[in-house]
Amino acid sequence: MDYYKNRTLTFNNVNIVEGYSVAGPKENDGRYKGFFDLALKDDMFGQNTFERAERKMFEHAIEGVIAKANLVDADINGIVGGDLLNQIVSMSFAARKHNVGFLGLYNACATFVESLIVGSTLVSCGYENVVCTAGSHFSTAERQYRYPLELGVLRSPVTQWTATGVGATIVSNNSEQIVPKVTRATVGHVVDYGIMDVNNMGAAMAPSACDTLVTFFKDTGTRPEDYDVIYTGDLGKLGSDILLDLTRQEGYDISAQQHDCGASLYWDEQQTYQGGSGAACSALVFNAVLLGRLRRGEYSKILLAGTGALMSPTTSFQGDSIPAITHLVEVCI
Repeated sequence: MDYYKNRTLTFNNVNIVEGYSVAGPKENDGRYKGFFDLALKDDMFGQNTFERAERKMFEHAIEGVIAKANLVDADINGIVGGDLLNQIVSMSFAARKHNVGFLGLYNACATFVESLIVGSTLVSCGYENVVCTAGSHFSTAERQYRYPLELGVLRSPVTQWTATGVGATIVSNNSEQIVPKVTRATVGHVVDYGIMDVNNMGAAMAPSACDTLVTFFKDTGTRPEDYDVIYTGDLGKLGSDILLDLTRQEGYDISAQQHDCGASLYWDEQQTYQGGSGAACSALVFNAVLLGRLRRGEYSKILLAGTGALMSPTTSFQGDSIPAITHLVEVCI
């Protein structure tokens, strides 16, 4: 595998002032029960369609993180983020409630880390406060990418469960307190190893995760042992095993540090097979779990590598393989 160096950015004053998470019922029954700012009892969220429920989750997360940071809309310079639906309608429709600049993003399940990179860049260029957000909903993604729920299609053992939830983070160039900071980021490039099975997204994304991690280590001269943890986005259990094999082949053993947001989201008895997937995975785990551990001093230096499978129903039906991308941020306190 060829690695292209100098894809890594350095940020000097990008503070993570607050994070907020909205999780679905199944997610709050998982390993991180009680960690979320809002846990839904009903994944319809009082709406008449799943798509409107997903939109409402975005609205609540954006409003929630702004209020939690003791800010108002007038303090926010921009909102960046996206979801998994066509034309990122959940994010775009939610953004219309806020009279601030909006950049809609789509890199599949890597969208949350992409939003952190774009938001950090905007802050470095002069914006004071930027909301970075991403999310997904099991029921909206299922009928867009796979089959209507009513069909009751049997799931393959290599499948993952699209997480229901939204995470939102405020990055800022202004903070009077000691808070976690986005210090470096590596922008991924598209990697395609020819995987055709749309159920096995972990295998499709693992080479991309290896590419970005190794590029970051080479760009920065760091090693896996320099970090408390390395969280990937949603490779799942099988994809994580493949990643460990690939990075060992490149001379980096990340087995002691690597965790996967999707694989850690649910208990085995919840029958999600390989774990969670979706743009909500890294957004939920980062905002509900990792930020708190950084603030409490349990971690001082972490990597978050958001993974995304860039297929669509059209490309899958036409027999194309699944390209993937991974973006990475280094967060320190």
